Amino acid sequence: ASPSARSFQLDYEHNCFRKDGAPFRCISGSIHYARVPRPAWRDRLLKMYMSGLNTVQVYIPWNYHETLPGVYDFTGNRDVEAFLDLTAELGLLVILRPGPYICAEWEMGGLPAWLLWKQPDINLRTSNPAYLAAVDSWLHILLPKIKPRLYQQGGNIISVQVENEYGSYYACDYGYLRHLLGSFRALLGSEVLLFTTDSAQAEELRCGTLQGLYATVDFGPGSNVTEAFGAQRRVEPKGPLVNSEYYTGWLDYWGEAHASTSATWVARGLEDMLQLGANINMQVLTSLPWPGADYKDQYKPVTTSYDYDAPLSEAGDPTEKLFAIRTVISKFQPLPVGPMPPATPKYAYGKVALRKVRSYPKGCTAPAWHCSTAQHPSLSLQYADLLDVLDVLCPSQPVQSQFPLTFEAVKQVHGFVVYHTQLPWDVPEPATLGAPPHSICDRGYVMLQKEYQGTLERDGQTTLQVTGRARDTLDILLENMGRISFGANASDFKGLLGNLSLNSRPLSNWLIYPLAIDTAVQQGWPHTALPKSSSGGRVGPAFYTGTFETPGIAWDTFVKFPGWSKGLLWINGFNLGRYWTRRGPQQTLFVPGSVLHVDHPNNITVLELEAAPPTPVLLFLDRPLYNRTFGYSTVATK
Repeated sequence: ASPSARSFQLDYEHNCFRKDGAPFRCISGSIHYARVPRPAWRDRLLKMYMSGLNTVQVYIPWNYHETLPGVYDFTGNRDVEAFLDLTAELGLLVILRPGPYICAEWEMGGLPAWLLWKQPDINLRTSNPAYLAAVDSWLHILLPKIKPRLYQQGGNIISVQVENEYGSYYACDYGYLRHLLGSFRALLGSEVLLFTTDSAQAEELRCGTLQGLYATVDFGPGSNVTEAFGAQRRVEPKGPLVNSEYYTGWLDYWGEAHASTSATWVARGLEDMLQLGANINMQVLTSLPWPGADYKDQYKPVTTSYDYDAPLSEAGDPTEKLFAIRTVISKFQPLPVGPMPPATPKYAYGKVALRKVRSYPKGCTAPAWHCSTAQHPSLSLQYADLLDVLDVLCPSQPVQSQFPLTFEAVKQVHGFVVYHTQLPWDVPEPATLGAPPHSICDRGYVMLQKEYQGTLERDGQTTLQVTGRARDTLDILLENMGRISFGANASDFKGLLGNLSLNSRPLSNWLIYPLAIDTAVQQGWPHTALPKSSSGGRVGPAFYTGTFETPGIAWDTFVKFPGWSKGLLWINGFNLGRYWTRRGPQQTLFVPGSVLHVDHPNNITVLELEAAPPTPVLLFLDRPLYNRTFGYSTVATK
């Protein structure tokens, strides 16, 4: 159809969608372009198309693109326009989820953390003037990129979600929803179909819906389909039945078992909905992280892997579940002609040994065994305690403050901040170093005289016993484990939210170091720098680096951390996320082949936060390990 004749509308008489005047049913799958390496976009979309899907649902995380106030990034993996154009090229329609809040188990649900430093008392997802001003500014950047791609304009975007599961949020602010409706209409026009998504709970549908926005529901295979769509009918008596987020799996939390949902169960629920004539969007593909956290009676950070037990795996491989879904779809509409694209090739590169080198000048003058690559694709390690390289990691110099400041107060979005002070008096007998409840956000690694003492944790241990002398250095490395993306939804400030005390006497005179670790590693550190002599051993926060060469191929792989505790991994400057071997369930990190070099060595950088193994080794496998939890458990609440 020519642009002037193209339409996508609600048909309230026949309870369906109409595309160019003809009845149309959406069978859709969600894909997170921000979590898929750009070289793999086409492969993943092709597999979704060959599964029988006619539509994909696309999330746009605000904080992925407006990284700082007024600083926008739509390049490389963040080129959402290129991604949308690729969906059109492959013949897929698009349901767009531009937020401003998207959840998606993404850091702060997609909202930028800088909102919290611009106005600390800001009320997010409400009619708060400061929040609405930031939202409007963002929408005026984003939505003009979207409008030419709307179906009515000749593009492939058939509908746009406004907010996300707003009924689950405490505010129930209809003025906020009306403001968003006005903004979307002003920037996208009057023809585009705008909708909301909420659970099938009556209270959530009451607060999450608004006249002028078509109300849809979301639920998983364990739900009663008739009851769930009955809830939609109570707010939308006529129009198409829509499950806009059918849960084909579930997310993982650190310290809990890997979630899984049977293919048979998912397929049965899908068939039940299609027999009712419903439209469905399901979670199909997930991959690399920007993990957030849930709050369900306690803080629950999400694992690095967003594998989700999805029909397409983290590496983009078709699973038994995908083929079961494809079989169900084939009963209701023809499948595309041709085979399903195969799984991507994987390679087990083997062990990479990371060895400590006390001095390593240019040109490897260390003993020959340090440079041997005979048995494993490995080279020697440059090693440095984190506290010894603060000049590199905090080039902007520390902030002085009488009492601790939050990440937001020092304009730190992600990662880590070091809080440094000195003991004000001699402590010959063990004294209690403690923090007020809920003030460690989220983990604090404590060093006295650069010796690791232990870890303080949100909703966990908040005291340690220490001894020392007056003027001994005290450092706490604070880690942001991900801002809350669903649950309490309160502003989730990071760092030390209250003052540390020693035997109940407050400590003062702090130097606060916001660390730019990602930037340093992306710029080649520490591989481009001579290592400094280390003041510590293998306990406490420290960097380990090494290199390895591939045997002429750059295939996807998975890294295992035998004997390591908790930390982060970079390969060739690419942040692959957190490992937490001691807590699980995830035991490997996915490494896309596009990250690896074929023609020169690959640089590995590990930041271990607690304790490295006596013989530091990484193991590259050809398959993931997701389901092993060590010595820690919480009650699962899904």
